[in-house]
Amino acid sequence: MITLRYQTPSEWTETVLADFDHFLLDHAAAEKKAAGMAISMASHYPDKPELVEAMAELAVEEMSHYREVVKLIHSRGGLTAADERDPYVNQLRKHLRKGSEAYFLDRLLLGGVIEARGAERFGLIADAAEDGPIKRFYTSISRSEERHRTLFTDLAHRYFPADTVVQRLDEWLKLEAEIAARQPIRAALH
Repeated sequence: MITLRYQTPSEWTETVLADFDHFLLDHAAAEKKAAGMAISMASHYPDKPELVEAMAELAVEEMSHYREVVKLIHSRGGLTAADERDPYVNQLRKHLRKGSEAYFLDRLLLGGVIEARGAERFGLIADAAEDGPIKRFYTSISRSEERHRTLFTDLAHRYFPADTVVQRLDEWLKLEAEIAARQPIRAALH
């Protein structure tokens, strides 16, 4: 199980709710990138049928989330926009190790850590939103992200010894906390 070591401050939620239309654009981009990552994993590891099936399902679910966020954007009179870079994810990706097995494990664990952060933050939005469609949507999507983080750690345990997974996950969680704490607070998922 992934337990984050840095808790998002309340200022983040306030910033997101104050500029929710911009947040929605970033959220849409994050869902597209998550679907792309799942397709990439399935493509890179075709010899792992359990992973391919899980990533195919994940890609469909992430695109479904994207579709729902796009509907929210349009219902609020907005249009989708070009994706912006995600400095949080880009900084984390710099720590992916080289070597096929190390890289594979890191991709799985990093996926789980990023999903854990998404679950936390979507839950904060759900908690702060007024009763209605946005609260229901973010409550649902937070639960979905919780399942995803478990998906990635379960896959890691399937393909690697438990002590290897636990040790590397500990390293990722320390690193993620440091990177998350340094991020400026903005109306974006990360």
